[in-house]
Amino acid sequence: MKLLAFDHAQLTVPTADEAAARRFYREVLGLDEAPKPPQLAARGGFWLRLGETALHIGLEDGVDRARTRAHLAFRVEALEGWRRRLAAAGVATLAVEPLPGLARCEFRDPFGNRLELVERLDARARPFPLQKLTS
Repeated sequence: MKLLAFDHAQLTVPTADEAAARRFYREVLGLDEAPKPPQLAARGGFWLRLGETALHIGLEDGVDRARTRAHLAFRVEALEGWRRRLAAAGVATLAVEPLPGLARCEFRDPFGNRLELVERLDARARPFPLQKLTS
């Protein structure tokens, strides 16, 4: 018995911002929308697909997303191009601590969710070591 991979992650946005979130994630980040099963569609929100992984955008009010360090990280190519694309959409990026072989930045989506972009400068570079930790 073992975990195999991440299947999906979920972020939330305020209910009133569903359409704006759909535009941001589809148009600015370029993610493809995937159909939600009919039994879940009534809840609102939407699903996006990136390769074999899904990102679910749910609706949730009364949450201060800007106060959390929780985040999603996307592996990208051409990080500087992504910085320019985000700037053109009015999204500021922040530098983060450098890691060997990686270029990184983070930003908050227009709804306060923290996101990170990671570009491998060295094909062997990993954002974390892949060996098992011992206790």
